[in-house]
Parts: sequence; structure tokens; C-alpha cells
Amino acid sequence: MDVILCLDDRNGMLFHHRRQSRDRVVIQDILHECQGRKLWVRPYSAALFSGAEEAISIAEAPLKQAQKGELCFVEDLDPAPYENEIDRWIIYRWNRRYPADSWLSLDLSRGWKLISQREFAGHSHEKITKEIYTR
Repeated sequence: MDVILCLDDRNGMLFHHRRQSRDRVVIQDILHECQGRKLWVRPYSAALFSGAEEAISIAEAPLKQAQKGELCFVEDLDPAPYENEIDRWIIYRWNRRYPADSWLSLDLSRGWKLISQREFAGHSHEKITKEIYTR
């Protein structure tokens, strides 16, 4: 499976059980990344994909449900325990330091290699960096 995350500069994911930020251009890019493949999300994230409900599957435990070739967007779970099932990481970096109390606990520089990196302008962020990692 491919796991999609949005992170700040310190790998922060959440602050007081809320997403740090959101950007509709990132959501459009995630949907483009799917290209017909199933995208799993938790109920917490489903509202981000309003208007594209046919493209998502909602589950309490999407990291358990996603199969090889499928994608899983997580905001409120640390995907580190599923590292062995993950083929690719797709990371959207906000290029900011937001307050956080929940982080990605993996160091992607260990065992993963950055194969693609591009910057683009978002709707709410002047610069967003998309990184793709594989083994």
C-alpha cells in the first residue's frame, strides 16, 4: 500500500486531535495520485474529500484494510506500526512549524529513499513540497 501524510517541518501531524492545516490543492493532488486506485481514509478525514466520495473508502482502521496497490491517507494515526506493509510514502510538507502533539514516529531517512520531490503552490500555502519515498 501507499501511505499519504501531511506533515510540518518537524513531522508533526496533529495538535489537540485536530489537523494542523488543510489545503484543497493537496486534496486535488491526492485524488490525481489515485488514478482509479482505491483510497482509504478514516472518518475523521472523509470531509476533506467532499464531492469526491466515489473515490474514497472509509474505515476506522484503513491501514489494516488497504491492500497492495491501494492508497491510505492518514492524519490521526501513526502509520509506523504498518511499515512492513507500506510500499511507498507520499508526503506533503507544509514547510512550516506548526504546534504539534502527534508526530510521525518513523525516520524516513532510514530504510527509505527519496525518489521524487517537487514544490507547488497550494491554495492556503505559498509552497507545499511533495515527497515520494520507496524502499
